[in-house]
Amino acid sequence: MRLAEVLGSLHYLRNLCGETGDQWRGQMEKLLAAEHPDAARRARFIANFNRGYRSFDEIYVACTPSAAEAISRYMKEGEALSREIAGRYGN
Repeated sequence: MRLAEVLGSLHYLRNLCGETGDQWRGQMEKLLAAEHPDAARRARFIANFNRGYRSFDEIYVACTPSAAEAISRYMKEGEALSREIAGRYGN
């Protein structure tokens, strides 16, 4: 669930700071496809993605040094979560 929130945050922040596209939303779709969650769990994943997006949407209206720092922190956290998940549940 935390990874979904990180992806939502990155989706907002990276686009705010000049990245165009839906790369992070696409990663969320891949997460959902790999997870195959039931309807309730899928709704929680989506709610966490949206919460991550909205948490920064309410704070940043322009790319600032603080927003760039948040991107850096969330990229590191997302990488760590991805490694942990792959290590624990990977094939």
